[in-house]
Amino acid sequence: MKTEDRALLVGRFQPIHKGHIHAVNEILSKHNEIVIVVGSAQASHTLENPLTAGERVYMINKALHESGIDLSRSYIITVPDIQFNSVWPFHLRSYAPPFNTVYTGNSLVATLFREVHVEVRHPSLYKRPEISGTKIRELLIKGDDSWRQLVPAVVAKIIEEMRIRSRLLSIIEDYDRKMAHDPLRHSKPVPRESGDLA
Repeated sequence: MKTEDRALLVGRFQPIHKGHIHAVNEILSKHNEIVIVVGSAQASHTLENPLTAGERVYMINKALHESGIDLSRSYIITVPDIQFNSVWPFHLRSYAPPFNTVYTGNSLVATLFREVHVEVRHPSLYKRPEISGTKIRELLIKGDDSWRQLVPAVVAKIIEEMRIRSRLLSIIEDYDRKMAHDPLRHSKPVPRESGDLA
């Protein structure tokens, strides 16, 4: 491994789950350091992005520690979205320490970095589609406790302490209330995954 061999893992982490931990361990087995990029940092309190950037960073840090991952080899950064896709790689570089490889499951992110001559790799998917941010959010909304098996124990505890299920239900209630007054306002939001290991 090179002295400055540092790789990026790009995701939304809504929330961090066991698939993410698997990817982090895989990357650290091949690189000196990892930069975990919390994307869509400006987004929160929606079905797709219920957690704030700060909450995601907190969960990631605790999950890495619980999993025995060397925090001295890990950086966690938050990066907000911008409107112009073509300049997003340069936008991200202004938030990150130097890196030479990007790991992402998002085809657009992969294309953008390849176009600026950055090596892109796809992290191996761990028990997809059983483990995904979308699945976890859906189970939370349904009140199905099996979501706990998909995240590190410390993350499950934080989700409960922060009452994230109540937050998701409130988002749905707010939407239903708005639709009752204006049924043509917009289509109903659904939890979804953007392909970036969110």
